[in-house]
Amino acid sequence: MTERFIPPHGGYKNLLSYQKAEIVYDATVYFCARFLKKYDRTYDQMVQAARSGKQNIIEGSQVSGTSKEGEIKLTNVARASLEELLADYRDFLRIRGLEEWVKEHPYTKRLRELNRQPNTSYETFKKGIEHPDATICVNVIIGLIKVTNYLLDRQLRQLEKNFVEQGGLRERMTRARLKERGK
Repeated sequence: MTERFIPPHGGYKNLLSYQKAEIVYDATVYFCARFLKKYDRTYDQMVQAARSGKQNIIEGSQVSGTSKEGEIKLTNVARASLEELLADYRDFLRIRGLEEWVKEHPYTKRLRELNRQPNTSYETFKKGIEHPDATICVNVIIGLIKVTNYLLDRQLRQLEKNFVEQGGLRERMTRARLKERGK
């Protein structure tokens, strides 16, 4: 049988970056409905940035079988969308004179502990995301975005390394064709 040159792909649900991005999206939808006016441009921008972060991870994972370049580009678009979202949350705090938690803040430490747990979901962070104090709500979401961005940065480095070592679809196709000719 001929060697397959399109590898398994599309397993985005197993990516930690996707799992965190989904929590960020759900948290952003909740946050915007609670703290912003429905017809405020920022409302739509934030929800769309959160959605783009999540959806581009899905699309990148799905296209990975035939385009490593596409996977890298879409993963980077996800990363850029979440960076935009992070700036919106920081603006929310700044405009209202609220503080972003520093690394040593006790709640930041607790958030890091929660993020290290396996199989986290919205429920894991619900108490913070839905807290009556907007400062707590925003800082929890900021913490989740930072973790997601960290994971996406690591993912991008790994994708780059894999591409350099293994090549893309053209290289796999050529190897499969040469192997078949050699038979």
